[in-house]
Amino acid sequence: MNPSLCRRGRRGSIHLEDGTYLEGCGFGAEGTRVGEVVFTTAMNGYVEALTDPSYKGQILVFTHPLIGNYGVPEPKWMDGVLLNMESERIQVEGVIVAEETEPSKWNAAASLHQWLSSQGVPGVSGVDTRMLVRKLRMVGSMMGTISSGRDGDPDMKWRYDDVDFTEQTSPRGVIVHGGGSDVLVVVDCGVKHGILRELLARGFQVVRVPCKSSPEDVLKLRPRGIIFSNGPGNPNLLSGLVETFRGLAEEHIPILGICLGHQVAALAMGGRVRKMRFGHRAINKPVIEEETKSCFVTTHNHGYGVYPEDVPPNMRIWFRNPDDGVVEGLMHEELPIMTTQFHPEARAGPRDAAWVFDSFARVVRSGGH
Repeated sequence: MNPSLCRRGRRGSIHLEDGTYLEGCGFGAEGTRVGEVVFTTAMNGYVEALTDPSYKGQILVFTHPLIGNYGVPEPKWMDGVLLNMESERIQVEGVIVAEETEPSKWNAAASLHQWLSSQGVPGVSGVDTRMLVRKLRMVGSMMGTISSGRDGDPDMKWRYDDVDFTEQTSPRGVIVHGGGSDVLVVVDCGVKHGILRELLARGFQVVRVPCKSSPEDVLKLRPRGIIFSNGPGNPNLLSGLVETFRGLAEEHIPILGICLGHQVAALAMGGRVRKMRFGHRAINKPVIEEETKSCFVTTHNHGYGVYPEDVPPNMRIWFRNPDDGVVEGLMHEELPIMTTQFHPEARAGPRDAAWVFDSFARVVRSGGH
C-alpha cells in the first residue's frame, strides 16, 4: 500500500499466524500490537464494543463496512457508572475496518481516529474485511499483529488462551454504587457498565469486588444476591474463581452468572467449557428460552461455550442458540442459581432479554425462592 493513497498518509498492516499478510491504511495510534483476531457482525455500537472489557487481548474486525459515522461522545456518568460506554477506556488491542469515516452527529466529541490515537490503540482500514472474516469463520480465531504507521513484527510471542486477562480488567479494591437497602455483590472480572446500570435501575446497592475475591470477602458484605460478571479470556484458567463460585453456591444465596460468569458456573457445578471456533460476537443473536420456546434477540461476546453434552448435573438448559446449539443459559434444579451466556443488557442492541434482571431481582427479594 502506497502511504500517499491513505487519508492519514500512513500505511497499515496485519499479520496472521497462518502466514496471511494484509496491507491497508493506518489510523488511530502509531504502533504495533498483538492479539487474537476476532470479528463482530454488529452494525452499530462500536463505542460500546471497543470499551467492553471482554475484548481485552483481542484485535477486533468490524464486518459493517463503515465505522466511525457518528463519532465518539463525551463520557457521561451517574452514580460512578458510565451511561454511554462500557468501561473507562478502549479495551481492544487494535481495530480493523473496511472504511474509517469522519463523524456526522451532534454529540460527537471526537472521531474514531482521534479517540484511538488518544488511547494508544492502532487501527487499519482499507482491507477486505469480507475475506478476512470468511477466513476466520473457516479456520477459526487466530493470533495476529496489527501495525499502524510502521512495520510490525509478525512473531506472536504469546497465546490468547494461555493468559488470565481478568488481572487487567478487574478492579483492585471494592467499589460501591447506589444507596439501595438490598446489597448485590458483583464479582467483577471486567463488568460492563450496562450491567451495573440495570442493577441500579432496580433499586439495589451494587458493590463490586475484585475477581480474585474469596467467598469470605464476599460474605462479609452481607449480600442479598451475587453476580459473577462478564470478562475476558479463558475460563479454564480461573480455578480460584471457580472455587469461589462453588463456595458461595453452598450458602444458598441467589447467584446470577453473565457471560464469563455463566462459564464459571458451569465449571463450578461440574460441567465443561470449550473453545469455540470463532465464537459469538454481535448484537443480533437469537436465543430460545427452553420452557416457552420464545425467541429473543440478544447481545453476545464470547469465544468459549458450554455445549449440551457439557451441562453439569443438577442443572438444566434455560436458553440455547438455535444456530449452533450452544447453551446460552442454565438454571440449577435445587439452588437459586441462574446464568446467561448472552448479555441481558444491551447498548447498543436489543432489550428483548432485560427481563432476566427482573427475574433475578424477584428471586433476591423473595429470599432465594
